[in-house]
Amino acid sequence: MIILIYTMVFIVPDIFTSLLDDWQSGIEITTIGLMIVTLSTWAFFPLFRMDLRLPRDEPIRFNRARQKVYFYEYRFDRLYPFGSKGWGVNPVAYDWADLTAEVYRVYAPMGYGGLIENVMISVRKTGTEEVIERLFLCDDIEQGKQYWALARLYMQSGYDALPDSISALQDQKVGNGLNPMRYLAPKVRWPAEIDLESRSAPTTGSLLNR
Repeated sequence: MIILIYTMVFIVPDIFTSLLDDWQSGIEITTIGLMIVTLSTWAFFPLFRMDLRLPRDEPIRFNRARQKVYFYEYRFDRLYPFGSKGWGVNPVAYDWADLTAEVYRVYAPMGYGGLIENVMISVRKTGTEEVIERLFLCDDIEQGKQYWALARLYMQSGYDALPDSISALQDQKVGNGLNPMRYLAPKVRWPAEIDLESRSAPTTGSLLNR
C-alpha cells in the first residue's frame, strides 16, 4: 500500500511530465492517462468497498456442547474488486478438534519497524493434517496466546473454569475510535439457522446462556 502511494505521488507525475516533454501525441498521452486511472481504480476501490461493507465486528462463537466453532467471516477478493462472488459475509462452522492456532511473523519495509504479527486459526481436513482454511484471530501474538488459552479452557472445562475477569459480551461495539467509517459499518447479523445452532445444545435445541 505504501509502495503504491509512493508510486502515485512521486513516480507517476515524473513519468507523465517526461511523456509531455518527449511525446507530443495526444493519443499516447490519453492512453497512458487512462491506464493510470484504471490501475488506480483497481487498486483503491477494494479498500473503499471494504470501508463501506466490512461488518462492525467478526465474532467467533465457541459451542462447547456441540464441540464446534462458528466464524462470522467477511471475505474479499482484491483480484476481482467489482465482483460479488468473492465478497461478503460468509459464516462458517468447523469442528473444534480440527482447529489449531498458528503464529506468523513477517518483516516488511514499514515505517513503524517492519514487524507484522498475525495469529491465525488453521482448519485441518478431518482425520488428516491437510490445512483447508486459515481464519484470522488477531494481530498480536501475546494477545493471541491469551485468546487461544481461554478458548481451550472453555471448550475443555466449561464457562465456570474461566477466570472471574472474563465477562460475557453484552452488545456490539460501535466503531473503533480511529476510522469514522466503522461507525457506519453493518451490524453483525448471523443467518437464523446458524444463529440458533451456535447458541444451542445438539439434543434439546435449547439456547445456551454460556
